[in-house]
Amino acid sequence: MKSEITISELAKLMNVSVHQIRYFEEKGVLLPAYVDNNQYRMYSMDQVYQLAHILLLRKLGVPVQSIKECMTSFSADQYGKLLNHSLREIHTEILRLQELQHFINRVLHEQKNFISHSNDYQVKWRETTYLARWMEMGSQMTLSAKLLAEQAKSVPNLFESDIHFIEDGSGTITLYTETEAPGDYSLPNGKYLSTQKLIHEDDELEQVIEQFYAYAATQPYDIQGPLILIERSYLSLFSPSQLHYELQALIEPTQNPYEAQ
Repeated sequence: MKSEITISELAKLMNVSVHQIRYFEEKGVLLPAYVDNNQYRMYSMDQVYQLAHILLLRKLGVPVQSIKECMTSFSADQYGKLLNHSLREIHTEILRLQELQHFINRVLHEQKNFISHSNDYQVKWRETTYLARWMEMGSQMTLSAKLLAEQAKSVPNLFESDIHFIEDGSGTITLYTETEAPGDYSLPNGKYLSTQKLIHEDDELEQVIEQFYAYAATQPYDIQGPLILIERSYLSLFSPSQLHYELQALIEPTQNPYEAQ
């Protein structure tokens, strides 16, 4: 009774396709133990182990054309280096995926928050936030593709960030992104009047800002700092041709504080 198996049996045993095994054969990295009288390729335990090693090397990112060299000439030390290199690459990929997971969760959270509070005014607590200066522009200027291109290198993944527009009263608007302490500028913790809007044209912003100050004037608190305009461009995934903005301003209650309705 033969102890060898056919190519289809080998494929089933190792959970690969017959096509993959034939491809490895074409590249000279796996050959059958022999070909029988019926022209069936037959494989022994040696080939089973060889195929297991080939599949492991492929998982480690070794190209097929380099596998034969690995299997015939690599020392134990070289295999150790190969595995350690693979571990470093896996660690880098895990960090990338964790960052992507965090970003996706943030996008979903912000979208849910926007749906819940769109066009409403509310008072919300904000922890101290540190900001890194990105660029400055005049109050009459608007962002353009040219301006972005000139400044793009200074902020990686810009459109995955919350961009803070802050006017200091001098006619200059400074654009910031959030960063670690100490940063170039900090927003103190406290209660902020807030509203979220969808904007289609830049001219709409002026009207929204006027409405914001008009609403604040009817409430029992004073604005204690500059107006903060936060652009969340990533939320435009949900509303093409419109940008999501949140307006915020630090307030100091003059009567008992309450959530704005």
